[in-house]
Amino acid sequence: MARRKCRAAIIRAVLRRLTLGFVAVALAITLAACGGDSDSSDDSPAGTPAGTTQPDEAPPALDPEAFAEADEGDVEVIRGWTDALRAGDIDAAASFFALPSVAENGAVLIQISTEADARDFNNLLPCGAFLIGAQSVGEFTTAEFELTERPGSTGCGVGVGVGASTAFVITDGKIAEWRRVNNDGQPPPSGTTV
Repeated sequence: MARRKCRAAIIRAVLRRLTLGFVAVALAITLAACGGDSDSSDDSPAGTPAGTTQPDEAPPALDPEAFAEADEGDVEVIRGWTDALRAGDIDAAASFFALPSVAENGAVLIQISTEADARDFNNLLPCGAFLIGAQSVGEFTTAEFELTERPGSTGCGVGVGVGASTAFVITDGKIAEWRRVNNDGQPPPSGTTV
């Protein structure tokens, strides 16, 4: 019996590592497919690729109506998470996740059961972001972002300046569900739990 429990624990650990590795590859492929262009005539600081948005730059100008249909409490949580991630503070970003919670990026559903899981998930996200809009419908608040570089990541690359959307379920001031939204504005279909 003890041997069976040990074997099950090892299998769960291996599957968790494989899942996180798969998510990293999926994120890299997704960002590479985003495309993007840079304006070689901009005034980027030395060593900064033209057209990139740095994590400490001012957010883009916001449309006053961009948050009119969003739950204020949800927006506060999402903005706090976004600001922490953009600053490269993985521990602070992870602290916004409920335990347990789920994160879904395409067909991969990640179960976040521990603080380490939350840190691992946030660390896999190569980009930071500015929150530029949100809308709440039912239990979901869908947030719109402009992607940026973030300290401590492998780099956002061509994703910088690109728009992205994520649907959140916020429960008791924490992110209970984080789901990447397809281009058609709908959450992707549920993926396989690993």
